[in-house]
Amino acid sequence: METRQYQTKELFRRFLPYFAPYWRTMVFDLCCAGMTTLCELVLPMIMRYITNEALLDAAALSMRTVGILTALYLALRVVDCIGAYYMAGTGHVMGAKIETDMRKDAYQHLQQLSNTYYNNTKVGQIMGRITNDLFDVTEFAHHCPEEFFIAGVKLVISFIILARINVLLTLIIFVIIPVMVVVCMKLNFRMRAVFRAQRHHIGELNARIEDSLLGQKVVKAFTNEEMENRKFETDNSKFLDIKRDSYHLMAQFNAATRAFDGAMYVSVILFGSLFMIRGLVEPGDLVAFLLYVSTLIATIRRIIEFAEQFQRGMTGIERFLQIMDADIEIFDEPGAVEMGTPRGEIAFHNVSFEYPDDHNQVFQNLDLVIHPGEKVAIVGPSGGGKTTLCNLIPRFYDVTGGTITIDGQNIRDFTLKSLRRNIGIVQQDVYLFSGTVYDNISYGRPDASRAEVEEAAKRAGAHEFISALKNGYDTYVGERGVKLSGGQKQRISIARVFLKNPPILILDEATSALDNESEYAVAQSLGRLSVGRTTLTIAHRLSSIRNSDRILVLTEEGIMEEGSHEQLLEKKGIYYQFYHMADQLK
Repeated sequence: METRQYQTKELFRRFLPYFAPYWRTMVFDLCCAGMTTLCELVLPMIMRYITNEALLDAAALSMRTVGILTALYLALRVVDCIGAYYMAGTGHVMGAKIETDMRKDAYQHLQQLSNTYYNNTKVGQIMGRITNDLFDVTEFAHHCPEEFFIAGVKLVISFIILARINVLLTLIIFVIIPVMVVVCMKLNFRMRAVFRAQRHHIGELNARIEDSLLGQKVVKAFTNEEMENRKFETDNSKFLDIKRDSYHLMAQFNAATRAFDGAMYVSVILFGSLFMIRGLVEPGDLVAFLLYVSTLIATIRRIIEFAEQFQRGMTGIERFLQIMDADIEIFDEPGAVEMGTPRGEIAFHNVSFEYPDDHNQVFQNLDLVIHPGEKVAIVGPSGGGKTTLCNLIPRFYDVTGGTITIDGQNIRDFTLKSLRRNIGIVQQDVYLFSGTVYDNISYGRPDASRAEVEEAAKRAGAHEFISALKNGYDTYVGERGVKLSGGQKQRISIARVFLKNPPILILDEATSALDNESEYAVAQSLGRLSVGRTTLTIAHRLSSIRNSDRILVLTEEGIMEEGSHEQLLEKKGIYYQFYHMADQLK
């Protein structure tokens, strides 16, 4: 997976557009933040006025004046409560909406990424990026503008008010703040690196757990529970070490800020007292300074508490962008058109292909024509490129040289959706989604009626066993179809293709993992499915392709032999050797 790192400026630039649909909410949220800030800033001025008036002439400080000031502050507190309610409620919902939008974009982008991306990326890492990493974005999206806005308002207004009271004392206090900012920024950058490592390792830990749990039958079969426990313990301990580093950094961050807090209080007490002794400030002014310093320190502490959240949010955005910036290698070409219903002629013209990640050459200058409605079987040694050849037709990968055409037109001239809509694939490793039998068959054509789904199941030879299940078509199949046998899963996948009804069919070793009884039932279903369709069959069991119109022998050197079953046996070449080797293994 892409591990590009981003500058903070770019992270903000790429993140800001997600605020656009909610700018009204954000503006009102900041207005509420401003009102709550006003309440905090007015209190020191009220206390300054009362203190100075009381020291000058306590008798002049009437209950009417105190009542007016109290009523004013009470009204401000009511406004503060309303503003705080809006910020905590609607503000957080805005953050959740932004998180939802980002997750939607990430998921849609993942749907467009090629097989190469998934071949090189752990699913646990992907899951971590679109779930856990984006959870922190909710808090970040809400609190980031709010906290910085509040801090900015408090700093500016506090400086103006205090400077009007005593410029020198104000400068002494505020000169500490830039030093504190520099120290905190350095610690923040170190925290970002630790949180990035932490997020990455969470993904690795998820991938380890997923791998072990999905392979739990293999683990038990080889009695390797202890080995898996050791692997998990190693990863778990490494995660603890990373978290330990992050907590030590947070401790340094908190200790540094508390030291600066103390420095500000000491400055007010020391220099404020000296100025008051010399008559440069009034007692009420010193009270105001202390209260404003308390307000500023409380704000700084909120920023400190937000710092961890800030770094987590920035790390989440960074990891989100690493998904969004993963290249879409297979896409609709400019001017791509919808494919109608093809006759089914498939032609490879001087095709070359190598995998993008490792540049392993699979084909070079391959030529092949498959006629409409023809049943072509492909056999050959493992690693010869049989599955790769079939994966090029629906553009799971793009050729690196030459062209593939359907009915004489380059497949890149068609939209991906229309191209793949006309191709049905039945694979050896059947994937059933968690859901019911009906859900999995109707996946072939989601708008199909129940009668059409049942008809597809009948044609696939699946209706009988489905009807015998406890809840029939509404039976839950379990994750990846674990509650069904291999033959049952395969027939459901065939029913799914029957419902799709594509004119081009690819059968990728669809019966090689089945027992003899299941193989026979599935072979019957596949025979019915291939009628009237251009069919490519990849098979290791040569008995299943004897009736093919043409058999191709594909090796690393290309297509070495082609012809009917009888013709290839007469040649006594590679196919002949495969066939008699299979006989000896029976």
